[in-house]
Amino acid sequence: MNVRSDCIFCKIVAGDIPCTKVFEDDLVLSFMDICPLNKGHLLVVPREHFETILDIPPALYGHMASVVCRIAKAVQDALAPEGMNLMQLNGRAGNQVVPHVHMHLVPRWNGDGLTICGWEPVQGDAAEIASAADLIRSRLLG
Repeated sequence: MNVRSDCIFCKIVAGDIPCTKVFEDDLVLSFMDICPLNKGHLLVVPREHFETILDIPPALYGHMASVVCRIAKAVQDALAPEGMNLMQLNGRAGNQVVPHVHMHLVPRWNGDGLTICGWEPVQGDAAEIASAADLIRSRLLG
């Protein structure tokens, strides 16, 4: 199994750093974020080290997503948030702080003051949108 001795999440998975566990199985671990954006903010990480979504096997990422769905239902029942944000950040430009692929689940309430997304919807240039789509499709097909 791929593990990194300098990775804080690998150390948490190994039990070298304590955490408040929410869920675990053979493939993933979920624990509370120690710098929560809101009550109930938690993380789901694979036990094996992969830096970004570009590195993790799709089947394992799918398992993580199914665990997130299961935990989201438990969060809804336990804390009754009015919404939730699911975030998976990649690379420095994508605001990934810990280079070990992970998903954040952040419960949300109206008026909680969080501005996680922070963008205003502005209509894009149709030609640029179509060009980007063409490039992406060509990579999917090729």
